[in-house]
Amino acid sequence: MRTTKILATTALVAAGLSLGACSSIRESRGYINDAVLLNSVQPGIDNQRSVEMTLGRPTFTSQFGEPTWYYVSSTTGRKPFVRPRIQQHSVLTVKFGPDGNVVSADRSGLDQVTYLTPDGDKTPTLGRERGFLEDLFGNIGTVGQPGLGGQGGPGGR
Repeated sequence: MRTTKILATTALVAAGLSLGACSSIRESRGYINDAVLLNSVQPGIDNQRSVEMTLGRPTFTSQFGEPTWYYVSSTTGRKPFVRPRIQQHSVLTVKFGPDGNVVSADRSGLDQVTYLTPDGDKTPTLGRERGFLEDLFGNIGTVGQPGLGGQGGPGGR
């Protein structure tokens, strides 16, 4: 009777531990969304300084064109030893005019996420294919040739 209780308790503990190992791991990445702060950015009223004071530094900024700040937030979930999947995603795009004032503040979500699937295990490139021996012995005879930076090249006399 006592052995049966010990075995039953051990089985319940083992089942509980095994089910806990299969639970999903949630991770927040990027900007932490706060609805009150996001809604406080208003076009025509705020400028770059007030947006930075309210929301903090952006995740990244535009490099070309009109000044645009992006605040990116993602929540992923994954089971142990499996690639993470995006569960929630949001981007706040704040565009500024030439005077530094907010022109627009747009939000996008998970509908704008694109999943890329690489084609095969090689990246196609321009040029010719080189074999192993060509890679290994390809530089023999090129050292010291004019124009290649060796001793016989310009400046190496």
